[in-house]
Amino acid sequence: MRNIVLEAVDLVKIYNVNTENAFEALHGIQFRVYDGDFIAIMGPSGSGKSTFINTISTIDRPTHGKVYIHNTDVSTMSEEEIGKFRYENLGFIFQAFNLLDTHTLFENIAMPLSLAHTPVEKIHARVHELAKLMDIEHSLEKFPNECSGGQRQRAAICRALVNAPKLIVADEPTGNLDSKNSAELMKLFRQMNEEMGVTIVMVTHDPLITSYANKLIYIRDGRIETELERGPMTQETFFSAITEINSAESKGLLDA
Repeated sequence: MRNIVLEAVDLVKIYNVNTENAFEALHGIQFRVYDGDFIAIMGPSGSGKSTFINTISTIDRPTHGKVYIHNTDVSTMSEEEIGKFRYENLGFIFQAFNLLDTHTLFENIAMPLSLAHTPVEKIHARVHELAKLMDIEHSLEKFPNECSGGQRQRAAICRALVNAPKLIVADEPTGNLDSKNSAELMKLFRQMNEEMGVTIVMVTHDPLITSYANKLIYIRDGRIETELERGPMTQETFFSAITEINSAESKGLLDA
């Protein structure tokens, strides 16, 4: 039986609480992520998918409900506790890479370990291990503005993996990449998931990117409307099924 990595219970997020402009972005969502999952979250603009990923990954707090990561209730933690919990348990990969331009790739990748006061020799070994895996070992002394988009995204992946997190959260990770680098990145994600056992939750708007995952969660109007497991389907068949769901949702919005 697989362990539950993350669980959201009755998740509600309301903006502008107790005002006439109050807006409920998430409506009592129930959600589980199991060890070894690779989940893609899709939905139309304004559906709540960004709010959802931020709320389950400690970036934002729910208005009501609970978020558990490895049985720890993160929704009641203080800011200091959450900060420590993030770099010990979570890895984040963003569309904009979020690398510090004044630091080399080595320094960017090493930062979570430095914050955890890891011995220097262990930091050096871990950074080089991941950089070799991601084929950027030769670029570690370069600054981000001296690197290609693909290299910067690979560095961001190394930084996300450097502390061996229990969960990777990726928000539109291919948004700033061309089609070739996007495909290479998703192959790396699949390799991380299948060979390294990394659990991944990813937001994307692209059915092709979603087809690399093992499960689709489709959000609309702040609710999980559709769930689709890849199961024994080929990637091509899974892509067709995702496209059909996406097209049906789009048609529903147009017909509404």
